[in-house]
Amino acid sequence: MLNAKRPKFVVIIPDGAADEPLDELDGRTPLEAAEIPHMDSLARRGRAGLVRTVPEAAEQPGSDIATLSIMGYDPARYYTGRAPLEAASMGVPLDPGDVAFRCNLVTAEGDVLADYSAGEIPTDQARALIQLIDEKLGSPRARFFPGVSYRHLMVWRDGSDQVRTMPPHDIMGREIEANLPQGEGEERLRQLIWDSREILEDHEINRRRRDEGRPPANMIWLWGQGRDPNLPSFAVAHGVTGAVIAAVDLIRGIARAAGLAAPEVPGATGNLETDFAAKGRALVQALEGHDFVLCHVEASDEAGHHGDIEKKIWAVEQVDRHVVAPALDALERRPDHRVLLLPDHHTPIAVRTHTRTPVPFVISGTGIAANGAEAFCEAAAAATGHVIEEGHRLMDEFLAP
Repeated sequence: MLNAKRPKFVVIIPDGAADEPLDELDGRTPLEAAEIPHMDSLARRGRAGLVRTVPEAAEQPGSDIATLSIMGYDPARYYTGRAPLEAASMGVPLDPGDVAFRCNLVTAEGDVLADYSAGEIPTDQARALIQLIDEKLGSPRARFFPGVSYRHLMVWRDGSDQVRTMPPHDIMGREIEANLPQGEGEERLRQLIWDSREILEDHEINRRRRDEGRPPANMIWLWGQGRDPNLPSFAVAHGVTGAVIAAVDLIRGIARAAGLAAPEVPGATGNLETDFAAKGRALVQALEGHDFVLCHVEASDEAGHHGDIEKKIWAVEQVDRHVVAPALDALERRPDHRVLLLPDHHTPIAVRTHTRTPVPFVISGTGIAANGAEAFCEAAAAATGHVIEEGHRLMDEFLAP
């Protein structure tokens, strides 16, 4: 049973769900086209608006910066890079001189990067390939660590973070050579990328994937570098214990760096085939032991990167049915609670990558008056006129007495 003596706070993030009006949807966005009665109910009962989760000064818009903002951490002060946050999730320690890099398994076709996720390669296949890469290319200065699906890690001992790298989901269909790392240490990083292709191109796993009509994981891609972050404790800053329900290492890493629990959820994969209902059950269970629970669902972002309108609508609907609905049902049994619902960033179908556009949000629950939104979508949020320009201040508004 939920502890009825303490208020409960729930944050639900359908990653990348925000979008732009689409001709294919008669000028509607996927949020407007989706059947999301529980999200819409929250909007009608709550305080809706727009929030800038990715500062204009940020070099690249992404879930790392956006999630830090949502959790109340000013990215200008605390963001060091994506990969070190994932290292925290994976339990990979970083010494002061270490630089962590995100290591995607990708599909290269000729001179072009064709798929940033190698067809969302299963973890068991990916693990075997990354272990081989570590065996062949690893050294006392560079180690490779397997993660989930296509998302892995490289740690460069006494390495350089003064190098510009490109997220692979931003350059699908573009030339590889023009988008390789540039800056201090680029020669070493480029050599690792090219050497990986020689090792992986004709691997048994990739021969089988080609035979099955699936994209091969025939190259690594290094990006998102940074040094170990130093986040203040979320519980100390906000006075509530907390847990984060997420499948991707990035979000779990932010949770652990902030001193929050990050339980494993069987069936949660971080892609379109994730077990949405398992996410919802884990959220409700976490409420029994924590005052604050954040639930992140990646699927809508994956659909956005693939330019798949129908899958994006479907993913948002699954979050509404299997995550928002059970959360609201559990919270109705206690009088003192709040819910914050928002995407972390836009992932527009038209461009298939992240943008800095402010996202719609709604805060609903105890002490919150409605401000006129009729649905949970971009246009309804904008129509309220409520805008938060510094995204890291949203958490204070959400938790304020």
